[in-house]
Amino acid sequence: MDTTAKRPLDADSITALVYGFYADVRADAQLGPLFDRAIGAHWDAHLARMVDFWSTVALGARSFKGDVFGKHMAVQGVEPGHFAIWLRLWGQRTDALFEPEVARELQQAAQGIARNLFRGYFG
Repeated sequence: MDTTAKRPLDADSITALVYGFYADVRADAQLGPLFDRAIGAHWDAHLARMVDFWSTVALGARSFKGDVFGKHMAVQGVEPGHFAIWLRLWGQRTDALFEPEVARELQQAAQGIARNLFRGYFG
């Protein structure tokens, strides 16, 4: 049983979530090279934008402005299986950081995002 104290949903925990999740993504044999090609040397800027994005989604911060769909549609080499890996890593990271109900809400948000992007790529 996991006795680690779970974090409250706040700006600090969103930052920890984003940085930890993208460390997992970069370490993944399939997602890592895809993300590294797409982001290149701009990881610091990407992570800051993802903190803003997830702060907007989860906290209503309204700090993110941008075209999520358009940016992702420009990425080459995305395959259907990448979405399952992305969601699995997100689920593991949110489960580790948050109480089940908070993790579930974040996972549902990610599933909606993944569904929309999947449709954009593959119809």
